[in-house]
Amino acid sequence: MAPPRHYSGGANGNRSLERGIEILRAFRPGVDTLGNGEIAERTGLPRSTVSRLTKTLVDYGMLDEIRASRNYRLAAAVLSLGHAVRMGSPVLQVLAPLMRAESTRRRLNVGLATADRTMMVYLESIRYNPRATLRSVVAGQQVPMELTSLGRAYLAALPDPARDRLMARLKRRNAAATRALIADVQKSIRAVRRDGYCAVSWQPGVLAVATPIVLEGLPVYALNMSLQDIDPTDGLAKEIGEYLMAFAARCREALRGEV
Repeated sequence: MAPPRHYSGGANGNRSLERGIEILRAFRPGVDTLGNGEIAERTGLPRSTVSRLTKTLVDYGMLDEIRASRNYRLAAAVLSLGHAVRMGSPVLQVLAPLMRAESTRRRLNVGLATADRTMMVYLESIRYNPRATLRSVVAGQQVPMELTSLGRAYLAALPDPARDRLMARLKRRNAAATRALIADVQKSIRAVRRDGYCAVSWQPGVLAVATPIVLEGLPVYALNMSLQDIDPTDGLAKEIGEYLMAFAARCREALRGEV
């Protein structure tokens, strides 16, 4: 049985455009190529619709067709859109230099992210220690909202109705979103409301602390600091949390003056 469709299909939307976007979203890190059948399965769209739209996306340079296998991969034009986002973002223009300086000053990783549905997407990630460890985080990479400090800080900043809708989607999307996990998310949300930040160690040896950045007229962002190859402790989380809150205040002030 095909999964539920994700496009809205609203009366005010362009249905073909919505479906084309869903096809592009079907390609994720670790998935180099997809055929029409796989795309149909991932999106819930009819295969005949997928075949028509993949041809259009190839014609317009958004997909490359691999004729030998009759598969598709994302084309360079998609990468150029991501580059345009980074270069054209006034928020990144203001915050990226501050994040680099703070990473060097504190000897911590510093990241900025916002939501893409039920995932968080990094807009910038400054790694203090570039050597390969457990994972490499770069701009454009997505991480699960419910598992990460970034995602939980983001959820804490949302109005109740919007957060409730997202929490419902998280439960539907992730079979691992057990009662214990949801309770842990809610605990993090309470921590943000109480302390301004939450601390999460969702990868072994990694501690990440995040706080929301909320300013009128801008999307909700989440700012984090993290350390790798350490033993996460409450004391260390509090220390990093203090650094983070001071830095977040500087970031908000800089954004108010420039954006």
